[in-house]
Amino acid sequence: MKREYWFVIITYIAMQLSTIVGVPILTVIGLKLGYPADEVAMKSGAYWIVISFFVALLLVLFFMREDMKNDVNVRNKASIPVSVGWAIAGVFLALFSQSIAGAIEQMLGIKPGSENTQQILSLIEHVPLVIFVSSVIGPILEEIIFRKIIFGSLYKRFNFFISAFISSVIFGLAHFELVHILLYSAMGFTFAFLYVRTKRILVPIFAHIAMNTLVVVFQSVYRDDIEKMVREMENAMAFIGGLL
Repeated sequence: MKREYWFVIITYIAMQLSTIVGVPILTVIGLKLGYPADEVAMKSGAYWIVISFFVALLLVLFFMREDMKNDVNVRNKASIPVSVGWAIAGVFLALFSQSIAGAIEQMLGIKPGSENTQQILSLIEHVPLVIFVSSVIGPILEEIIFRKIIFGSLYKRFNFFISAFISSVIFGLAHFELVHILLYSAMGFTFAFLYVRTKRILVPIFAHIAMNTLVVVFQSVYRDDIEKMVREMENAMAFIGGLL
């Protein structure tokens, strides 16, 4: 693996761990500036996410600058019109794979809903700028790391299935929701397919951004209705289980 790839991975890991130091620092600053303690407690974590993700993105783009220049000369890349078509189709493929994985999880007795998504929605309520992080910066970082670097490096040695499987599982584990590993892996396979099909990392980046944006906006607008629907589904399943 290239040296700059390791720099990118280390940057991503450091960003994830930086909350241990960053949040307390922002908390102290907020309290010294005279903001209410409860407000500081709610917003310090959200603001640190914005800061750490933005800094990480700048560092990653810096480390990848030469690699991105070399990508311009990659052969057999899909044409721009074809890439645009796959980028748009990729949004529906990602949503479809997510729905299939979600249905399988329900069959296995796994409750629908993501704690990560709920935490993000809660942070957005306090700091709306978090929506830009979850919908744009996050997907860019994840596609560069999990598809271009990890999947791309594996794909040079193994076939598509093995490379996509390993990188997708790592992608799922990185979200710290082991119960939804199937859901994240399904999305990982979809984005890996888009990358291989077009040889343009911008295609899975676009699909990932669009999917995250749709999910966050939809759940933000219809949050109460979704929670009500989930409760009704759980009650219905419990009733059916009782009959059986």
